[in-house]
Formats: sequence, structure tokens, C-alpha cells
Amino acid sequence: MTSEYPGRADHDDQAETAGAGSGDAVTAAWAALGPLMDLATPMALRVAATLRLADFVPDDGPGDGTAIDDLAERAGADPDALTRMLRHLVQHGVFTEPRPGRFAANQTAALLRTGQPGAVWLDLDGFGGRMDLAFTGLAHTVRTGEPAWEQVFGRPFWAYLDANPAISASFDATMAVDAGNAAVANGYDWTTVRHVADIGGGTGTLIAELLRRNPQLRGTLADRPETAARARPYLAGCGLASRCEVVGQSFFDPLPPGADVYLLNRVIHDWDDAAASAILRRCAEAAGSTGRVLVVESAGGGDSSGFAEMNLRMLVLTGGRERTIDDYSALADDAGLRVTAVHRSTERQVVIEARCRSRMARL
Repeated sequence: MTSEYPGRADHDDQAETAGAGSGDAVTAAWAALGPLMDLATPMALRVAATLRLADFVPDDGPGDGTAIDDLAERAGADPDALTRMLRHLVQHGVFTEPRPGRFAANQTAALLRTGQPGAVWLDLDGFGGRMDLAFTGLAHTVRTGEPAWEQVFGRPFWAYLDANPAISASFDATMAVDAGNAAVANGYDWTTVRHVADIGGGTGTLIAELLRRNPQLRGTLADRPETAARARPYLAGCGLASRCEVVGQSFFDPLPPGADVYLLNRVIHDWDDAAASAILRRCAEAAGSTGRVLVVESAGGGDSSGFAEMNLRMLVLTGGRERTIDDYSALADDAGLRVTAVHRSTERQVVIEARCRSRMARL
């Protein structure tokens, strides 16, 4: 391949051959499209996270860094290929090369170390990286309106998790990192609640936070059996096993009745309207005439860019969607609920409170 790389100003001959116009026009096109089209840097960043390269190098400072042969051996990589990738990342402000062939971690690279959010979200062997790879099937989604996940990985999203316990566990861990538990705990008055049921509550990080902060609370966590099995030891390790029942079941089946509040934290956006209404209907049935249903979701706010990106992401992964407060109100109405209050817990996140319509009619 002999053509110059994108961004070089000296490709007049190529432009004329391709019928693209003058060299200035081509340069202007690359200037506009280049920041939007680069896949080399995002993939290099994900490979660095997957190989845990930042774990094997010192912080950037007075030292000389780690020699590439040592780094390649520890990471299980080819030294020449690893050098080329790291030098590309260095040019983009990730890692440093204090001396030729020796590398260190700057502040950005340190975010890729084990336990840091970057390592969780970007690891190609875990859920975070698989989630991004699903976008290689975006053309399928746009052409058909169907999620790309099955096209890329061979099974629908939830069936894939069920068939791959390691990725399912990684999904739970990824969701726990970005759960926004403090915002949920602070964004609603829990002092009058005696029993909360966290529906689709993952491994229990949110309900554990609520129980720790509110000693009057007891809880029920319901999630898929495989996830519930991981929640039990987590809650036991928090000293909360006696205050929280864990139920392994689908939220499309009848839910345990009797809680004051049925909490759906970032669950509804995973599903299309029909499935979302079915989940809300199960919560309404369990809540009965005295309970409440709380839906915690992003509802736009002032972040139109984030809303648009997540709306596309949910379609690609699961066929779900982001919604406005009016959209959630319509879903609630379809499920026999009426929205009675909306609490904004962060700039992007709201807590939507709903009660059964039959109860509201009597009040």
C-alpha cells in the first residue's frame, strides 16, 4: 500500500486520480473527517487496557521506564508490534517514552490500570470492550432497525450473557462501577420507606448502599439466577444478608409482593416499549394499592449529546432506547401507573415516582 496516510497535505496526485478535486479540498476534507473516523487510536487504547500495560510500567518521572522486551514478556505481546502501538499512543498523549524503547505511564495511561474505570470499560476480553465491538455491526442496525449484538456475537444480548458466565460477571462489574449509587441514595427521601425491592438490581451494590444509609430499611433484590447467585455473597460480605432477601428470577414473571418501593435503576432503557411496559406492569402488580414504583433513568436534561449517543448505543446492544420524562409517563400509564413526582438526582439522571392508578383514583 503506497498511498500517503490521511492528514498529509501532499496528495494532489491522489486527489486528481480519485476525481476528488484539488489538494486543498482533500486536506480540508481530512481536517473535517479525520477526528470522526480514526479507529486506530480507540482500538490501540482498548488493547493497552486489555493487556494491562499500565500495570507493568512505572509512573512517568525521573526514571527510565520499562524496557519494551520486559514489557512485552509480561503482557504476552510481540515486542515490535507493541512498540509501534505504544509509540502511536504516546503521540496521542497516552504513555510516555522517556528513552528509546522504554515506556512509562502518564496520568492518562494510569487510568488503564487494574481497578480503574478505564480498565473495566475498555477491556476487549470483558463486557466493556465487547459492548464497543458491537458497533462493528452498526450498518446492520441502521438497515434493519434490529440490534447489532446478535449479528456480531451470534446470540441476542441477554442470551449471550446467559451463555457466557465470564462476560456476564464482567457485565455486573461494569454496571457496578457506573451505578451512580450515591445519586440514587441522595436523590430520593428514603426515610419513610421500610421495604425496598431492587428489581434487576445486579450484584447488590445499590441496595447495599441504601441499606447502609438507612438502618430502618430491609430489602429484596431480584435478578437473573446467575446474577442473584453473585449477589448473595456480596451482600453477606457487607453484613447485610439478614436484611436483604435475594430472589433469582426474571422480572417478566410475577415479583415478590409487599414492598413499599419497587426500584428499577437503569433497567427500562434496556428494552423496547412492549417489554418495558411489561416490566412496569409486574412492578405495579407487586406494589398493589399501597406501594410505589421508582424508575431511575437518564431523561435528557441539558446533555443532548450524551442522550443521543446512549439512545443509539441501547439500540445497537439490546434494542432498547433512551426516553424523555413524557415517554416514561406514557409507559407508566400503559402499565396501570401514574407518575406522581419527578426528582432530578443529577444533571442527567432523574428518579420518576409512580403509583397505581387505582389508588390514585381513590385519593
